[in-house]
Amino acid sequence: MPRWALAAPLVAVVLLAVALLLPPSTVIALLCAPALIGAVLAAVHHAEVVAHRVGEPFGTLVLAVAVTVIEVALIVSVMLTGGPDKAALPRDTIFSAIMIICNGVVGVCLLVGGLRHHEQTFHLGGANSALAALIALSTLSLVLPAFTTSSPGPTYTAAQLSFAAIASLSLWAVFVFFQTVSHRDYFLPPDDPADEESHAAPPSVRAAWMGFGMLLVALIAVVGLAKILSPSIESGVAAAGAPKAVIGIAIALLVLLPETWAAVRAARANRLQTSLNLALGSALASIGLTIPVVALASVLLELPLVLGLDAKELVLLALSFIVGSITLVSGRTNMLQGAVHLAIFAAFLFLALVP
Repeated sequence: MPRWALAAPLVAVVLLAVALLLPPSTVIALLCAPALIGAVLAAVHHAEVVAHRVGEPFGTLVLAVAVTVIEVALIVSVMLTGGPDKAALPRDTIFSAIMIICNGVVGVCLLVGGLRHHEQTFHLGGANSALAALIALSTLSLVLPAFTTSSPGPTYTAAQLSFAAIASLSLWAVFVFFQTVSHRDYFLPPDDPADEESHAAPPSVRAAWMGFGMLLVALIAVVGLAKILSPSIESGVAAAGAPKAVIGIAIALLVLLPETWAAVRAARANRLQTSLNLALGSALASIGLTIPVVALASVLLELPLVLGLDAKELVLLALSFIVGSITLVSGRTNMLQGAVHLAIFAAFLFLALVP
């Protein structure tokens, strides 16, 4: 294990502990930013070690689930302390994650991979199945609450929320079984003789377990430092006069940095299947794990929860899925498709700033 990959998460966790014990200050914020970047790079390194040991698609699943579990814990903790003002936080976080992943991450991967390799290939069965599950989960969680009539506003009743939670968790579990057991070959990258990493000797069991442990440490540091930096982000957003939704986008961007960097590295190495596994798997885990937890917290603790999207967000979500379906229709991608996704992502960011 490289020394930097061992030191970066430990330094980040120590700095996180110091930041939690001391009052907020500019110096701490300036130290947290480079520590966050170091933790992100270390998380990607350790995730790749684990992935090389267990093979695909388990490796990408480990990173996606680990990030999502910690992200869910962060959302619930903010909901418990924020009260009614944070009722829309899960919705904003999930929607931001979907837009960042399906347009930002996928767009950068396709653009970088297309510029470097002209065209890239992937398995249609896996990508289309993941996208179909993502569309269904997004509709249940973010679209239907805007149209139901049993409760006022873009909300669900307790019964509707329970159904959405059970359906989300069940569909995500079925997808994981589909991805890892019944149709695992749909998610395996094509064997590339020029890919030295895929043919290198796998790490030992001890190294893989150490990498997994350091991956969890790095991800805890990433999410914790992102939360530490969030007041500075909120102050900057308020000073700029931007809408509050920008705060959720900024935090989601920070939390998704490890998966984004890993996906772009894979696309640059001509392993687009791995990039798509990471991207779509992360989006599915973001809904499949977040909705059941926040629904349980909302019902048991009687916390307000707003899930339905506004008209503008509904249009952007529909556009993203339509273009995503076209992108994944042939099993081959190029840089133009990446540019299209990035244009949608740019529109999402711009309209968040200028609603």
